[in-house]
Amino acid sequence: MSSNLDRFKEDLTKLLRDAVKIEQSFMHEVYGEEYEAAVLKSCEGNEKAAKEHMDALPKFNASYQAWYSESLALMKQLLPDRVADFIRLYEKPKGRKDISFENYRIEDALQGLRITRYGHEIVADFKSALPHLKQQIAMVQALKGRFESSLYDIRQLVQADLLDSEIDTARELLKHKFMRASGAVAGVVLEKHLLEVSINHNIKASKKHPTIADLNDGLKNAGVIETAQWPFHQHLADIRNLCDHNKQKEPTAEQVGDLIDGVSKVTKTVF
Repeated sequence: MSSNLDRFKEDLTKLLRDAVKIEQSFMHEVYGEEYEAAVLKSCEGNEKAAKEHMDALPKFNASYQAWYSESLALMKQLLPDRVADFIRLYEKPKGRKDISFENYRIEDALQGLRITRYGHEIVADFKSALPHLKQQIAMVQALKGRFESSLYDIRQLVQADLLDSEIDTARELLKHKFMRASGAVAGVVLEKHLLEVSINHNIKASKKHPTIADLNDGLKNAGVIETAQWPFHQHLADIRNLCDHNKQKEPTAEQVGDLIDGVSKVTKTVF
């Protein structure tokens, strides 16, 4: 079974490969026929080869959105200090009143926003977002160095591997109808992960031995998870408590299955 480190490397390789096509697609959007002429020239006048290149380009809007989401998830795991910078290159600045070349973002380009002055002078348009896209791609490329640097801390990756193994154990227990044991193992995974996330964000626990509910409250209050995420974590905690403490009511296979799937999702999306 491949480790999380191997999976991250595979994900990064794919993102970098897709980034080349996405940047080329963006260039085509910006320069149109001029870009097509440049492609034809690079193909030494071979129209068939040039057409194959153009046909292979993805639609920028759809392909970028998927690439951005996947890149952001990997950035949160491997380079959390740069996440805010990565997002800032995409999102419109909060409180922005006037749009200029300096505060035009990729999100504006995706909406086809074009700002003119005096009816003809272009202030900012699709082309204005090109430097931001290039910076984002450079930041994703920088992730490669995280795998090669001797300073890279693999603690979180090792932790993720261990949690994956425990989730597999919970699934195997459920398969053999050991409902309570399965739910208990999944609950421990959730508790371990939320505690690890709290430590990573320097959130001090309110108790010496915090529960899932305590950790969940701390993460919400610190803005690490959104308010809408809080009840989902609490729902998982309720199923865990049913497996651990409530001896008068038996957990169902569906409840324990939901717990395992939910915990697996949380460990992959909450950092």
